[in-house]
Amino acid sequence: MVEQSDRAPLLDWEEVPPAELAPTVPSPETEDSVQSGLSSYPNEGGVRADISLNTSPARPNSVTAVSGESAHSPHKHSGPGEDASATDEEGDCAFHGLSVRDRRITGWEEKDQIVAVFVVTFDTRSGNMIEWCLPQDVNLEGVEFKSMASGSHRISSDFIYFRKGCYFGLACFANMPVESELERGARMKSVGILSPSYTLLYRYMHFLENQVQHQLQCPGQYSPLEAFYEDKKAVLPSGGNGLVTACPTSALGPIVNRCMHPEMKITHPAGCMSQFIRFFGEQIMVLWKFALLRKRILIFSPPPVGVVCYRVYCCCCLANVSIPGMGVSVPEFRPFFYINVADIAALETELSYVACTTEKIFEEKKELYDVYIDNQNVKTHRESLQPLLRLNSADREKYRKLCEQRQLLLYSQEVDGDCTSNEEDLFILFFMEQNNRIFQTLSEVAGSADPTLTAEHVRAMGLDPQGDRGFLVDLLEIYGIDVMLFIDNPCCPSHS
Repeated sequence: MVEQSDRAPLLDWEEVPPAELAPTVPSPETEDSVQSGLSSYPNEGGVRADISLNTSPARPNSVTAVSGESAHSPHKHSGPGEDASATDEEGDCAFHGLSVRDRRITGWEEKDQIVAVFVVTFDTRSGNMIEWCLPQDVNLEGVEFKSMASGSHRISSDFIYFRKGCYFGLACFANMPVESELERGARMKSVGILSPSYTLLYRYMHFLENQVQHQLQCPGQYSPLEAFYEDKKAVLPSGGNGLVTACPTSALGPIVNRCMHPEMKITHPAGCMSQFIRFFGEQIMVLWKFALLRKRILIFSPPPVGVVCYRVYCCCCLANVSIPGMGVSVPEFRPFFYINVADIAALETELSYVACTTEKIFEEKKELYDVYIDNQNVKTHRESLQPLLRLNSADREKYRKLCEQRQLLLYSQEVDGDCTSNEEDLFILFFMEQNNRIFQTLSEVAGSADPTLTAEHVRAMGLDPQGDRGFLVDLLEIYGIDVMLFIDNPCCPSHS
């Protein structure tokens, strides 16, 4: 039986104004409630993290993260008003998603940008179909397949992130047994929304989960969805084109020292990045290189696909760079989230992306991707990229340091009761600092009187002069950095 709310329909998604939010540590009851909704992820939140990452003299600019309250996510059922995202229509942040704390500083106000709400159903005669939507004239072609992943009939519930043109979507799916020959013993529906920014979507996860259960129990009762859309519908620019929010990159510019990675803080469940890295182990260093090289990465997994959508986002976050102007000429590393065969035409024109799918047929379509991930097996059919699959000594050393830093953090949390830092900040900052170190060194060498990259430079960047030579050659070419690369054999320079 669906639990009925005793609140007015709009209050089920109503947010508390920022002024009413107190920066306090969540109560044990709240933490228990959050943990119960995250069976696959440990709740390892900090409350506020002020983390400074000291850099060497070669990298004079320190990287400082001032993050908001504990990491919030779709699957955590975050409380109203927590770490909400913001538009980039004002202020000096070039991306969506300031935390509540940062919005107080900058004076930003979040604007709701729900451009569509819809219900998808599985019909035994017609297959997946749009049952209902608002606005009625919105183009939802293909959404009926994006919001109900192939193979979902085998599971009871799921959530799915996806892209539809210039918008991002979130849908919650549920499968309920019914005594109906017409429905062949099962009723399957998804309730979802579209928005120009995926950082906004997490806030409505709980509402969508409740609504899909409501639609299963009481088909055709759309009044809560109608009220929701009227309350949250977007006021879009006259051109009608929504902004596609990509991963935080060099576009962050100088503001990175103030708000660092707010998209990560509001788009994933606590423990998402740490689970991602533990899942892939040392292979995370292979994914890191492919991400920096802006390769097309496709992740295959059978349903449920929600957790795999988080892996898509985590892959994007490996390529964060906070050096102003760096990477503006390279393809945007875009999260496509869940894709199916209907997306093939769109993927054919993409130069760089990360996506996931439940459809095994994609493995055969090698022209659509550079890197294919099946469970923990990372592979590439491109001969030029295959050397990057092999871990070298520098990769293992970086992974060792990452694990060591994690253990130190966990120790400080347990022994000292440190609740100001969390694993998510540690992982994000670890890779951002590594990326900054590489590009800072390359930029300095390229701008020097003798633009020669020596083995000593390569080691200082945390790379292997032998094992990472091919990676460096590709990196210099993709980012357009003009240096002479000398490694091991000075008589045979490689100019990039």
